[in-house]
Amino acid sequence: MFNQRLLRNLDFVLIGVTVLIVLISLVIIGSATHINNPSDDRYWYVQRQGLFAVVNILIVFFMLNFDYKSLKRLSGFLYVLNLVMLLAVMFVGHSALGAQRWIQIGPISLQPSEFSKIIMIIALAQILDKRVGKLNTFREIIPVFIYVGIPFILVLKQPDLGTSLVFLAIVFGMIFVAGISLRHLAVIVGAGLAFLPIFWHFLKDYQKKRLTVFIDPNVDPLGSGYHIIQSKIAIGSGMLFGKGLFNGTQSQLNFLPENHTDFIFAVIGEELGFIGATLILLLYLILLYRGIKIAGASRDNFGTLLATGITSMLAFHLLVNVGMTAGIMPVTGIPLPLMSYGVSALTTNLVSIGILLNIYMRRQKILF
Repeated sequence: MFNQRLLRNLDFVLIGVTVLIVLISLVIIGSATHINNPSDDRYWYVQRQGLFAVVNILIVFFMLNFDYKSLKRLSGFLYVLNLVMLLAVMFVGHSALGAQRWIQIGPISLQPSEFSKIIMIIALAQILDKRVGKLNTFREIIPVFIYVGIPFILVLKQPDLGTSLVFLAIVFGMIFVAGISLRHLAVIVGAGLAFLPIFWHFLKDYQKKRLTVFIDPNVDPLGSGYHIIQSKIAIGSGMLFGKGLFNGTQSQLNFLPENHTDFIFAVIGEELGFIGATLILLLYLILLYRGIKIAGASRDNFGTLLATGITSMLAFHLLVNVGMTAGIMPVTGIPLPLMSYGVSALTTNLVSIGILLNIYMRRQKILF
């Protein structure tokens, strides 16, 4: 079991904030889904999410017994496993909402692209660990982007534009901390922007439509623009204090699509109002602050890179999801961390928190 000194090094603030967000999520999911559910049980979604939350918390507790540096040895295997899972989706995966992203295992639908995020962070931390302070030539930088580019293309092929963008956020966050020069970073960003017109032609029609309605949702108010319009109505109608739990009209009357997954923040805005939404965002800011703190406190580069990748992933999810529901970001299907319903996303997020805890509790040398 744990060494007592390691236990005293746990980040109890991070644990408390994570548990609080998960508990709040169960309440919001219950409010959003108690009328519409796939069974006679009004709280089927809550029970399912709660069950997997408990299972994943136990997994995190088990993970804390092992030094996070053991992930470095597993990184190659995990990278190959990631490619196999993403390839399997292409052949045996099933489709939903216009994309083939899920693999059915008994009663559970798993989304490998969600797990690929944390696997890519681990694999990328391993190869960048050898390049810290050396990313001053494209000879060192290009292999990193090729390494990430293979799973990036497989995810984009599904198509899953949202997860592909998360990959980019992770990569840029990690190479920045690894010491890439600003000049090289500017060249890479400039090349990416120059490639955008070509990239547009590779997007599916529904993805192009989402980007178009982001500029003006009213060009297709009953189609691609419907999500944004209803989400903005829901958030605006909550005003300062909200309509109260289980009392939101847009979510309760099913006007708001995907109200327990991608647009769960709109339910928060409608039912808890500006005050409630602000308090929840404050919890997320504390979580991200702890992630940054852990990255700085790590005793090795590998731990710093892991914490940076995880914090970059969570920050990008938060920024895009909240922006999407408020109508200031395109709809990309990126869930709100620890809040949106989904087994794969919840597992990825809690395992990520577990890795952060592992890094922090081992930030000092323990003398036996």
